[in-house]
Amino acid sequence: MRLLGIDPGLRITGYGVIEKHGSKLVYVGSGVIRTKDGELPERIATIFAGIGEVLAAFSPEAAAVEKVFVNVNPQSTLLLGQARGAAIAALTHAGQPVFEYTALQVKQAVVGNGHADKQQVMHMVKRLLSLPGEPSADAADALACAICHAHGGMGLGALVTAGRRVRAGRLS
Repeated sequence: MRLLGIDPGLRITGYGVIEKHGSKLVYVGSGVIRTKDGELPERIATIFAGIGEVLAAFSPEAAAVEKVFVNVNPQSTLLLGQARGAAIAALTHAGQPVFEYTALQVKQAVVGNGHADKQQVMHMVKRLLSLPGEPSADAADALACAICHAHGGMGLGALVTAGRRVRAGRLS
């Protein structure tokens, strides 16, 4: 199964593509879609078109997108939500199934700690996919979304969460 992960951002939207063969994950490709400074509609159009190009180039079977978290700055959260909306619109326009995961779920699935920092995520993505070097932060976050979905969105592929709760980024 070929999976696309998306880490939405108004300036930089990361994408990562992996394949799942049984329990093995294989890196296919990753990168970023950069928007130029300017008016919001043009930036949204760039994200929409960029996701379309990624879909055409890699032909994934499903897409995983990171959910927006509420930031300290409401304006930043709103802009991030609009970038995320452009990515989801491009995916659904192309008929892609879309799955959504919080940053906590993604980090739990990849690192084992929902409050892991970016360096830890980058390092674990490199290890899980046997990459020769660490991907950029945005591409690593997108690959982490794809890994999370490949693992069933349940953290390291097999954690049963029924009757448990998350405390300090860990299941208890």
